Amino acid sequence: MARVGIVICQHCDAAYQRRRLHHGEVAYCERCGSRLYSRGRLDVDAMLALTVAALAVLIVANAYPIVSMDLSGSQREVTLLGAVLVSYDTGVGFIAVLSALTVFLFPLIQLLLLLHLLLPVRLNHPVAGFVPVMHVLRAMQPWSMVEVFMLGVLVSVVKLTSLSTISPGIGMWGFALLTVLLTLLNHFDLDQLWDWCVGEME
Repeated sequence: MARVGIVICQHCDAAYQRRRLHHGEVAYCERCGSRLYSRGRLDVDAMLALTVAALAVLIVANAYPIVSMDLSGSQREVTLLGAVLVSYDTGVGFIAVLSALTVFLFPLIQLLLLLHLLLPVRLNHPVAGFVPVMHVLRAMQPWSMVEVFMLGVLVSVVKLTSLSTISPGIGMWGFALLTVLLTLLNHFDLDQLWDWCVGEME
């Protein structure tokens, strides 16, 4: 049986009956003009492919060095874990822990939750713990800050080039690609994922 969806505007609390949208369409509130929901151009297969790719890239980005520094003949490679440990040892433990959470742990949890939702949908199986997983996923999205980390790395590299020779490592290219993939995933409307999981959309 098809469910009757009700969507509430987050800005003016106007209520509307939810209807199916075509690919690329966006629904707006008639009262205040705010965006209500949309239907993206990505289907389940595309979302699943992006999620798996992002998960693989996340592992590569954290396993390989971000940069290599050559300082007076002494070469040193820096990984994310190494940078976090050095930051922790230098007395900025809070910043180190926050970096590890927002750059590695939170994106990892977000991708695993997406995988947990998309795989059953792709296989036409029910999703275990659907409602709590959706709530956690929605709460996790703002805390995935790989793009902020990348900006910080680029600023640091520019400042260090006057002191040593800096070469980008595989990890940096991995984080650059991860930033693109996570941006695509984070721009996806979670309401559409909800519709996929309950079988409302085609």
